[in-house]
Amino acid sequence: MTETLTIRRPDDWHLHFRDGEVMRGVVPYTARQFARAIVMPNLTPPVTTAAMAAEYRERILAAVPEGLRFTPLMTCYLTDTTDAEDLVRGAAEGVFTAAKLYPANATTNSAHGVSDVAKIYPVLERMETEGVILCVHGEVTDSEIDVFDREAEFIERHMRAIVRDFPRLRVVFEHITTADAAEFVLGQGVNVAATITPQHLHINRNAMLVGGIQPHNYCLPVAKRETHRLALRKAATSGNPKFFLGTDSAPHLRSAKETSCGCAGIFNAPYALESYLKVFEEEGALDTFEGFASLHGPAFYGLPVNEEEITLERAEVTVPASLPLAGEEIVPWHAGEVLGWRMRG
Repeated sequence: MTETLTIRRPDDWHLHFRDGEVMRGVVPYTARQFARAIVMPNLTPPVTTAAMAAEYRERILAAVPEGLRFTPLMTCYLTDTTDAEDLVRGAAEGVFTAAKLYPANATTNSAHGVSDVAKIYPVLERMETEGVILCVHGEVTDSEIDVFDREAEFIERHMRAIVRDFPRLRVVFEHITTADAAEFVLGQGVNVAATITPQHLHINRNAMLVGGIQPHNYCLPVAKRETHRLALRKAATSGNPKFFLGTDSAPHLRSAKETSCGCAGIFNAPYALESYLKVFEEEGALDTFEGFASLHGPAFYGLPVNEEEITLERAEVTVPASLPLAGEEIVPWHAGEVLGWRMRG
């Protein structure tokens, strides 16, 4: 039985830090484990310009604990009126690593998102020419479409058109939740990849609804049927370089989750690697974990693999029921559970 696992230091290719006091409280959890992270731009107001992204990056760096090396990779929040010149200039200057497509009102703080994908075609054309990566929250938002079908519908309405009309555009299908999305990504060329969260590998939609409403298992996109969870586990552990780690860690205070209209988002940053590793061990795929966590993402983004290594060791770790944050408390993913691995140091 494997007792330790040493890998190149991983990166998180999709997460939310928020801003202000909450951001300052959650950054250390990510910086302890990951060397880099793609930071989502859905603040209030959203990060829509290179200047705003540069300022946000400085606020994040100021929250990194002394002695830790961590690089936030910034994204541009696309809108119907995004300035393509500012976006490509920001990418050329190293401010933007990617741009993020949120369909309007698809998730937290996405009201300013894209109302019609056709409206940003000129921006996508410039991104394709300049080599800027597009990250996609792939859900339609029409009220007549069932919430559990919104990802599959987005593929048919928009993703197929985007990859057809911009064949050289590099696209990351973020936090995929369905077999449909996994199959779509597998069917595309090397310029299309996907991130997968730990929660979508662990739970199906029963986890939100059985035994009463479970607000801390509620995220967007929502967890789907068991068949989809199993398809995601197969994809993540396959060793295929099209799939890599993206936690979609999304902090909300307990008071914002346990309320009459609870926020969507799972705060998985404190034990992200341990959570993923549990899945890979259950699937008998410890040998593919380094690729998923540390190698596939940098290769797709055209960045060097981290030189530093980390070691995870077999040990029982009890996840706290809650953690202090911003003068209140936040419930971490796996709260109260015992995990079988921990990161050394």
